[in-house]
Amino acid sequence: MKDLDGRGIPGAMIATTEFEDAANKQGTAIGFMPGIVYVPHPIQNRTAEELKDIAEKAIAPILDKITADA
Repeated sequence: MKDLDGRGIPGAMIATTEFEDAANKQGTAIGFMPGIVYVPHPIQNRTAEELKDIAEKAIAPILDKITADA
């Protein structure tokens, strides 16, 4: 993400809420905080309908991250 951002290519990281603390610590350690959209944890063992619902709720924040002005 840092490399892409440095080249002007927008991106967003999608992770489950379980990894929020780890992502923040890593971002602080490397001096780069990517645009992150967190979705409910866990993802595995979800039904197709549950995954569709998670995706539908996440799409607007993802689009916001990749279209935001730097």
